[in-house]
Amino acid sequence: MLNITDLKKGTIFQLENVPYKVVDYSQKVMGRGGSIVNVRIKSLLDGRVLEKTFKGNEQIEPADITNIDVQYLYKDNDSYFFMDSRTYEQFELGKKIIGERGGFMKDGDQVLAQLFGGRIINIELPKNLPLKVTYTEDAVKGDTSSSITKSAVLETGITIKVPAFIKSGDIVSVDTATGAYRERQK
Repeated sequence: MLNITDLKKGTIFQLENVPYKVVDYSQKVMGRGGSIVNVRIKSLLDGRVLEKTFKGNEQIEPADITNIDVQYLYKDNDSYFFMDSRTYEQFELGKKIIGERGGFMKDGDQVLAQLFGGRIINIELPKNLPLKVTYTEDAVKGDTSSSITKSAVLETGITIKVPAFIKSGDIVSVDTATGAYRERQK
């Protein structure tokens, strides 16, 4: 069992037989009254985000989540298709579950699939992904300030903001949690 103070950002637990991931965490210490923990949680089954408050010495059940390596194959209008790297079994997840993370995946990428109750419910991307810039405007000559940003289209089709010195063909590291540029890869 988990205590309410174990519900740090990224912790996965289960509430009423539904697995949740903690998105945001704040704690108030109330002297003799114990602690109050406010969390923002995301359902790993349907993607809904809820606000929840836990008080005192409540106990929370950890979720029995198993991770397996899978390969991203392709997407169609409403679904993303994956293959289990061990069994070669294929499965699909809907756009609603994948959300914006779908914009970071290329055909053939290895990702982690999360299983709950023997069913695949979610995927986890690496924290940072290297992606190639397919199009960006050229920098204006003399504009070398590192605080100037411009839009760049990546090989997966998403657009992010990058520093002015990035050119088409460069490979950049992208933070998959925020969609932000991290650095240019060598």
